Amino acid sequence: MEHALQEYARLLARVGLNIQKGQRLVISAPVECADFARLCAQEAYDAGCGEVVMNWHDDALTRMKYLHAEDGVFDAVPLWRRHFFNDHALEGAAYLAISATDPENLKGVDPQRIVRSQQASGKALKDFDRLQMCGGFPWCIASIPIPSWAKTVFPGLPEAEAMEKLWNAIFQAVRIRGDGSAVERWQEHLQTLHRRLDRLNALRFKSLHYVNSLGTDLTVELPEGHIWQAGDDVTLSGQSYIANIPTEEIFTAPLKSGVNGVVYSAMPLVNDGAIIDKFHFVVKDGKIVEAHAEKGEEALKAAISVDEGACYFGEVALVPYDSPISNQKILFYNTLFDENAACHIAFGEAYPCLEGGQRMNKEELKARGLNDSITHVDFMVGTPDLSILGTTHDGKEIPVFVDGNFAPEL
Repeated sequence: MEHALQEYARLLARVGLNIQKGQRLVISAPVECADFARLCAQEAYDAGCGEVVMNWHDDALTRMKYLHAEDGVFDAVPLWRRHFFNDHALEGAAYLAISATDPENLKGVDPQRIVRSQQASGKALKDFDRLQMCGGFPWCIASIPIPSWAKTVFPGLPEAEAMEKLWNAIFQAVRIRGDGSAVERWQEHLQTLHRRLDRLNALRFKSLHYVNSLGTDLTVELPEGHIWQAGDDVTLSGQSYIANIPTEEIFTAPLKSGVNGVVYSAMPLVNDGAIIDKFHFVVKDGKIVEAHAEKGEEALKAAISVDEGACYFGEVALVPYDSPISNQKILFYNTLFDENAACHIAFGEAYPCLEGGQRMNKEELKARGLNDSITHVDFMVGTPDLSILGTTHDGKEIPVFVDGNFAPEL
């Protein structure tokens, strides 16, 4: 375990973030993950990091706040917090988020308090959000187990056994074996993603048509000049990084007004401390006009009402059903893992997946048909029988997914 943890921390610092000499690193982590956060900090310093700055948070205190704080708290962001995130982003500091939380930490909380808090943060942290989406600084999201999360994933097991199983599942997902070879395996993985990425970019699809037995029948039009992206990215200053570890996806942005039909969730969605399950959207001219869920419908409707762009889509991502995460047959109740086990779509903000998009401002991206929002929420749509048919600008139809996996020619 000691070797595996060290290897994981090294992977995040040196590959996920690619820390540069003298660069500042902000680590956002639950207090329960302090030991691992310290490992990551040491690896960053060993790589030449100028300073590590911590942003601690705690499930219990977060829940207390949403249940008991004065109402006006949720409509404002303290000045120090604005400076903390915006100033570090503007200087190009690296950002590591250790994502580990109780999937139902905010169960029973008034959804409108959550929405108002998101709206306040969206206004106050505009520089941070803008730079994160356009490659203004390197960032990486990764996870380690905490007891409340492990017990949700493995509810029938004692806490210690559940934690061990979740550790093993995470190590498998992020290609950690404890033998020091993770960096090489990640380089091979990224090469595989890029070979497929190049083929998709060469096809220049006009639209994608999703169909499966759950009832999904969705047409997604893609903007002119769109590009597919995968795995790793490069900041505006030329620093390579991997935003999600693990990652299995190849993704692009849809045309905001070009999505029509119905789409069904293939897995539960954990969002803002609530589990939303068995839901579907009816979409017309890009806008979600109906949202229904067997579990968590109030939370779902709150999530798509954060702002005008929250009820439009910002990402379509292709993930083979036959993948290292999906093949574990584990529902992680954590979007970082679950989105990399199945094809997914996100409502909210679009990544600038256009030729030259990284250097476009908000108005230029909107003029090219991309969605703008302060939220970005991935939900899973991939199933073993998912079919995706691509149509080129000259009307040629090409299978992209057959029976849940990439078509042989891709």
